[in-house]
Amino acid sequence: MPGTSPRGTYLLIADVLRKEIAGGGFKEGLPSEAELMRVHGVARTTVRRALEALEKEGLIYSAPGVGRAISEGAERRSLIQRITDLITVRGLSVGDPLPSEVRLCEEFGVSRTALRTALSTLEGQEILQTVHGKGRFIRALPPHTTGS
Repeated sequence: MPGTSPRGTYLLIADVLRKEIAGGGFKEGLPSEAELMRVHGVARTTVRRALEALEKEGLIYSAPGVGRAISEGAERRSLIQRITDLITVRGLSVGDPLPSEVRLCEEFGVSRTALRTALSTLEGQEILQTVHGKGRFIRALPPHTTGS
């Protein structure tokens, strides 16, 4: 990966892998850590952090003796994309509350940690706003990027 990234190189690698998975790539399975290190020009720790991010989203899983594999029947869109699609599909407007963390975890079948990471990203993108003691609210409508 040329240059440095203020976002974090491992997140950029995770994005590349996420898009490849969503596009139906990796028919033969995920490349090894060593191969990903070579392709992206990064250290093993960086690759592992990228893979851990995808595991938290449920896109991949770790299989002892095999490595990491793409989850069967896994939702191919990122959790962030699924949340923004939920906002659009439900017709939520600026100022409307987002469903609770518990409901979102149940709906998307993800851990609270993975959900909070995605919600934090959406807050950083100024799509959501947290009001202490009240919940999360729509701050701005997400761009229409369904299926990307």
